[in-house]
Amino acid sequence: MFTDKKNILQLTALLRAHGIRRIVICPGSRNIPLAQTFANVPEFVCYPMTDERSAGFFALGLALHEGAPVAVCCTSGTALLNLHPAVAEAFYQQVPLVVISADRPAAWIGQMDGQTLPQPGVFGTLVKKSANLPEVQTEEDEWFCNRLINEALLEIHHHGKGPVHINVPISEPFFLLPVNELPQTRVITRYQGLNIYEKDYKPLIERLNKYQRRMAVVGQMNLIYLFDKKYTQLIYKHFAWFTENISNQTVPGMPIRNIEPLLCSMNNDMQETMRPELLITYGGHIISKRLKKFLRKHPPIEHWHISADGEIADLYGSLSVVIEMDPFEFLEKTATLIDAPTPDYPKKWEMKSKAIPKAQFAYSEMSAIGEVIRRLPSPCSLHLANSSTVRYAQLFDLPPEVEVLSNRGTNGIEGSLSTALGYATVSDKLNFILIGDLSFFYDMNALWNTNYGCNIRILLLNNEGGEIFHALPGLTLHENARRFVTGTHHASGKAWAEDRGFEYLCAHDEEELQTALETFMQPSVTHRPMLLEVFTDKNQDIELLKAYYHNLKQ
Repeated sequence: MFTDKKNILQLTALLRAHGIRRIVICPGSRNIPLAQTFANVPEFVCYPMTDERSAGFFALGLALHEGAPVAVCCTSGTALLNLHPAVAEAFYQQVPLVVISADRPAAWIGQMDGQTLPQPGVFGTLVKKSANLPEVQTEEDEWFCNRLINEALLEIHHHGKGPVHINVPISEPFFLLPVNELPQTRVITRYQGLNIYEKDYKPLIERLNKYQRRMAVVGQMNLIYLFDKKYTQLIYKHFAWFTENISNQTVPGMPIRNIEPLLCSMNNDMQETMRPELLITYGGHIISKRLKKFLRKHPPIEHWHISADGEIADLYGSLSVVIEMDPFEFLEKTATLIDAPTPDYPKKWEMKSKAIPKAQFAYSEMSAIGEVIRRLPSPCSLHLANSSTVRYAQLFDLPPEVEVLSNRGTNGIEGSLSTALGYATVSDKLNFILIGDLSFFYDMNALWNTNYGCNIRILLLNNEGGEIFHALPGLTLHENARRFVTGTHHASGKAWAEDRGFEYLCAHDEEELQTALETFMQPSVTHRPMLLEVFTDKNQDIELLKAYYHNLKQ
């Protein structure tokens, strides 16, 4: 009855789930499995049309009459190009049109095979969304395919209506119909704004109240936000709150921040018992790899992501609802709608978190970072460079009123120092910059400007190479390849810092570190910016880190 092509099965099930009922189908060979599958869905009304150019406008007329989205399906090659005029008209009239094109496998495009041309993105700016589906071979392919289709179908009525294009590569054989029913597939829905009097939102609130194991994960947010005090207790007690220091003060109360050691201390069975039913997320990137792995391996029943732009961000592979509004507004508005009984789930997480001992290390990169964070004056700004630095900083508690900044949008090592100096130039607070050697030397020209002042303190962690590469599990570096991967060097920042007018300090052991910190951590702005270079042994650093996590597992 249905094709066995999983990308087509996903597409068909989601077209139905998103309320699309009318499909105009053009003849061809490559779109045979699409046509046969669509024709066998009782909820679909299918219209045969021979000429693609006419078919596109016919579908446009159907959509104009009802205001509901209509799909038009064609075969591969120039057939798709004949839909271009109708797509343009749909775009400028803001008509919800779904263009579905069959395609040859990507390997055969441009190889003189019949009816092949580059179909993905062919409509350019005249569609609101263009999706090129994978041919599903793995579970990750299936998740990716599902996400792409949901994204495209949600976009047809997002901030105004308009056309979208879904391109479907199909490999031979494709004439068989061995599948008897469509799969159960994940449907992502989007809510725009929140009015508690609107009928459509009642099921959302009812679902929230149905779950007792609620978790909130807050990603990077650069601006400090304080919840309205009258809502803080109402919101806080109903969720297990997880966040990192790059999220700043964007949670109502005291969250769980020791995520990496906490999850490391829990075996798989224990993690499964702590799996959330409902996950609510807001903010940007998450640093913790263990948290990502935990939520992907032990997924919630539902994942709601709250963001002002309403974009799809399916980090954990279980996204079900996107709420397009300010996250603080959403949480404050729903605070009084959450059922009164306080669940035990947050308390269980808090107890486990508090049982984890504070991170302590012998002289190392980790200890230097920990000492600086412990002594930070309030208020001040803390800038964390990427790679090991930002990860190690998560192991230590921050003093109050410390704002944390980090280039986590793409997590690259370039530009960390330049960004921090730009921020510090217009800041009236002390700005502490924690940075590794590769990041520093890569961006050392950041000091080659005359704009910054004396409110800068740079902690340069120098272990002569990229330490994080030595910590990657399962990685064995042969000697002839090591220098190409880890960026080994024997450079120091001393001459460059002094040339640029910095007061230079250095440490090679614990005693020198403590002495240098007395100067480096002065709570007031001095007459010169400072750079403290801490030299450590990367092999010892890694062994200390491994021992720390090994002890947690015991």
